[in-house]
Amino acid sequence: MKKAIEYKTFKNVDYTSEPLIDSDYEACRFDNCNFSEITIGDINFIECVFNNCNLSMLMPNNTSFRDVVFKSCKMLGIRFDNCNPFLLSFSFDSCTLNFSSFYNLKILQTRFINCKLNEVDFASANLTKATFRQCDLSGTIFDYTILEGADLTTAYNFTINPEENMLHKARFSISGLEGLLRKYELIIED
Repeated sequence: MKKAIEYKTFKNVDYTSEPLIDSDYEACRFDNCNFSEITIGDINFIECVFNNCNLSMLMPNNTSFRDVVFKSCKMLGIRFDNCNPFLLSFSFDSCTLNFSSFYNLKILQTRFINCKLNEVDFASANLTKATFRQCDLSGTIFDYTILEGADLTTAYNFTINPEENMLHKARFSISGLEGLLRKYELIIED
């Protein structure tokens, strides 16, 4: 059985040269840490905060993220679809998640605040009641995605096909209508 590490703060740790201890982390904080291009497997992060960390190309093989907050993190190319899906829940504030994948994940009520989500894969994901506040969604894939009740009123640069995605009660602004109508090649004028 793994030993739990609780209520500990880790600052300026470079996990590319100092391996992450195979443990369960509960209510821990990671500040300015480097997790880039490492593989972490079967580790549980519960109610943890990652602040200003580099997690680019992290390989989270069967890793659990439960009520985890990512703030101001660089998170390029992460395959979140390789995480343990049981009770998977996280939020992202001012993060760069370009080229990451949430394919086929059930991540209800996930909050993306002021994030760059360029070329992110949300195909077949369930994002019911998710929030995309001030998010750049350029090139992001929404294909058979459930966005029911999602808030995209301040999101921008997205293209979402209403015929291939579930949008019941999703919220958009008038300026966001272009992203819903792009496939029809309509000319929308102010």
